[in-house]
Amino acid sequence: MIHPDTLLWDEINASLNTKGYAHVPKVLSKEECTRLANLYPEPIFRSTINMQRYRFGQGEYKYFSYPLPVIISELREQFYSQLSKTANHWMKLLSLPLEYPMSHKEFILLCQKQGQHRPTPLILHYTQGGFNTLHQDLYGDIYFPFQVVFVLSQRGVDYEGGELVMTEQLPRAQSKANVIKPDRGDALIFTTNFRPVKGTKGYYKSRMRHGVSEVISGERFALGIIFHDAV
Repeated sequence: MIHPDTLLWDEINASLNTKGYAHVPKVLSKEECTRLANLYPEPIFRSTINMQRYRFGQGEYKYFSYPLPVIISELREQFYSQLSKTANHWMKLLSLPLEYPMSHKEFILLCQKQGQHRPTPLILHYTQGGFNTLHQDLYGDIYFPFQVVFVLSQRGVDYEGGELVMTEQLPRAQSKANVIKPDRGDALIFTTNFRPVKGTKGYYKSRMRHGVSEVISGERFALGIIFHDAV
């Protein structure tokens, strides 16, 4: 695993500021991706969600229980320590009275005070025909404005299709869509809810959603790192 502190954060932040997401290649090794995908049948999850049942799409995902596997705890804590700086910068731009603590442990304490105790990192599993509708991952009053997804399968080898889709609501217009095709081990950092955009009267919130297009063939696994806990 590439330590998040060594990533090119100036470039990442520039992409987050202008697009609402940043594609970071080769953060996890092939071996780490395989080990994480192989956790899926293990009894270490608190719940399993059938997407079709809830009309979220077609496929399945599982939320980890505490204690999290070490690599997931490390990813959560290390990415948070970098992204909290950008999160606080965004809050200032939008004149919002929010300040995120610099450590993830302190942030989780804030979640717990609001009754948010359930861990939210998850593994998503799609087979042929699987997809995930456009959505936002907000699980309570306290939420962090960024999340990270790692694709654990190789596009063009393990599966076809299954692109990540990001949409942004443009002012007085329809939504703009971006399609991203990460390889195995790549990270996609993106906004949970909105990004600040400068308008004629200062900064405003530009709402964003994300999803996964239909998997044409094969099997696709992904790891989602969400920093806030759920009610």
